[in-house]
Amino acid sequence: MIRRDGALLTDLYQLTMLQAYHDRGMNGEAVFEFFVRALPAGRNFLLAAGLEQVVEYLEALAFTPEELEWLAGCGRFGRGFVEAAAGLRFTGEVDAMPEGTVFFADEPILRVRAPLMEAQLAETRIINLLQYQSLIASKAARCVLAAPGRLLVDFGLRRAHGAEAGLLAARASYLAGFGGTSAVAAGALWGIPLYGTMAHSFVQAHETETAAFEDFARSQPRNCVLLIDTYDTEAAAARVVALARRLREDGIAVAAVRIDSGDLAAHARKVRAILDAGGFPGIRVFASGNLDEYRLRELVAAGAPIEGFGVGTRMNTSADHPYLDCAYKLQEYRGQPRRKRSEGKATWPGAKQVYRAVEGAGFAGDVLACAGEVREGEPLLAPVMRAGRRISPLPMLEQARERAADQLARLPEALRLLDPALPYPVRVSEGLHALAAHVDERIARTRD
Repeated sequence: MIRRDGALLTDLYQLTMLQAYHDRGMNGEAVFEFFVRALPAGRNFLLAAGLEQVVEYLEALAFTPEELEWLAGCGRFGRGFVEAAAGLRFTGEVDAMPEGTVFFADEPILRVRAPLMEAQLAETRIINLLQYQSLIASKAARCVLAAPGRLLVDFGLRRAHGAEAGLLAARASYLAGFGGTSAVAAGALWGIPLYGTMAHSFVQAHETETAAFEDFARSQPRNCVLLIDTYDTEAAAARVVALARRLREDGIAVAAVRIDSGDLAAHARKVRAILDAGGFPGIRVFASGNLDEYRLRELVAAGAPIEGFGVGTRMNTSADHPYLDCAYKLQEYRGQPRRKRSEGKATWPGAKQVYRAVEGAGFAGDVLACAGEVREGEPLLAPVMRAGRRISPLPMLEQARERAADQLARLPEALRLLDPALPYPVRVSEGLHALAAHVDERIARTRD
């Protein structure tokens, strides 16, 4: 079987490089690191996510017979290479920042040490998984910081760029502090709490709005959230009050009403007043509709009486900054540090570690250092895989969520705001500077 997420889920140049490595017998130990070159404009931090999926991918990395047959028949690869690819498995090491860790530009969040062909083949999928989930987790974290104490629910599956993206966005946003998701498969896979209401089509399918509300309430007596903006939001709120009185006699409570259009703050105030005057202060107001961290900040600052928000499209696509300028680069080969010198894309050589200083309860600055250096502070990259297998179970999603909350709370206050702030201090160690100078000298001596 040729799998959608198998060994062929890679860029062609990974396989053509592997063919050339095979031809030349090049398969020494290599070190690659994944990092972000620069934070997106307006972002003060990023949040690491996606490690669990990377580990699952590496543990399962192998070519199926059908994939090998395709390689042999496509006309690009030699028989010897295809035969060698049949035995390819990931046998290397992975060190990484735990999911939910705050990180900054140039800091590796994952390091792979493995035979060159294994580490090279994994590049595309590693970038694919880490870039997307870290991007979405970072966007979701900003929403959480903008609306403290409010329930935030991922509503973006239908607008996500494909099924996998929708599911991973649900996971990443929950890790970042969202309260749940509407994506049922995400609930089944990872135990993420599920939230849902009704669609406008449900209301339109009924002859009257009241009939729609009552049918839904009696069908979902423990999850009665009514969508009230299909026709007239305030008139619908009055209908909810009348219905809630009758439902109460049967032991059914309306949990919340949802507003999905118009001036959310104005509608919420009017609806809140109608519900309170009708004797139902416990019915919550939930809002959705093209929300992101900036809109959430506006609604919170305006004092809108909204207890929860459904956040979808703009979060699941990270609409204002839909990608990270990230890379997975060779830093060492056969024990020799390597360095890219491209204009605007130079890298620091060698395997590295990130040390984080803490003052009181908050983060005070990071040092990017050689992996062998001993520095003050907490080392952020920790062993994850050895000999191609995880060395211990990864933290559960709930634990990663707790870590993210703790990390966000320990950021300097200015970095937790949505407005650009002075960059968090990340210093490059003297040892790493010296190593870079040594590599530059070697390149100058040996360059053709």
